[in-house]
Amino acid sequence: MIKTISDEYVYKKEVDWSLLMEGLTLPVDNQVVFGQIMGRFIQRGESKDITLYLEGKAYHAKIVNVNFDPKFKRKKDTYQIRYSKNGELARALQAYFFKSFQFIKTTRENRDPSDRSMIKLPDEYKEYLAIYTTEYDDSYILEPILVDDMQVLREVVKGQKERELEAGLESDIQDETAGYDQMNQLIKIRKLNKKIGDNLKRLYQYRCQICGRLIGEEYGSHVVEAHHIEYFVKSLNNDASNQIIVCPNHHSIIHDVDPVFDRKRLLYIYPNGFEEKFVLNMHL
Repeated sequence: MIKTISDEYVYKKEVDWSLLMEGLTLPVDNQVVFGQIMGRFIQRGESKDITLYLEGKAYHAKIVNVNFDPKFKRKKDTYQIRYSKNGELARALQAYFFKSFQFIKTTRENRDPSDRSMIKLPDEYKEYLAIYTTEYDDSYILEPILVDDMQVLREVVKGQKERELEAGLESDIQDETAGYDQMNQLIKIRKLNKKIGDNLKRLYQYRCQICGRLIGEEYGSHVVEAHHIEYFVKSLNNDASNQIIVCPNHHSIIHDVDPVFDRKRLLYIYPNGFEEKFVLNMHL
């Protein structure tokens, strides 16, 4: 029986036409998780067979290190998860993500045939596929995050303060006032957010990205927190690219004065003009 390791890696992919038809491209920073075979990295042109589990059913797929034309002179490898075009897994995903599928399909059918641009889902249609590692390096678990899940989340975050919401997303506390279906949706979102944050904490060895401090080491403790760069109450974005790891002091200061984050220079600009650059960064 396949089971997830509760504190291991997770990747979340926004639903698009490629995902619904034949596969997806993995970001470069995920290659250490997905791109190994027999203790070594997959070389360009190589692939490995994998099994993807969706609602307990197994589907066959491949992870491929794409061997693009040399004229592109790419410096970094590109990994893709591929499955049969419009095959069994693709049709299962189309059924799960029915609203997204119908929106993209209708848009494709009604636009100019020469238009090959990627169709982005509007916010009210956005859905996601979460990918979890398992105890086996060739098996992964898929979990759909549907429009209804996101709608529940919008209702939950409405009117909440960001600092309190972040604490709730990191916790395992259950809302006893929520109904059964709503509770399942909240647990799904909370689990995804917590796993991403926990993975980043391990990546930075529980040090603050801003000051580099390791808080609590002398007490045998590690006190560090995940913070959403673009506040979650507005963005509903819990991807790793929207989270940083900070000590409680910096976390409180950020929420107190609401500085501007300069992503290009990787620093915060505070209202009094003070600029503070990250001392640690391995994922942004």
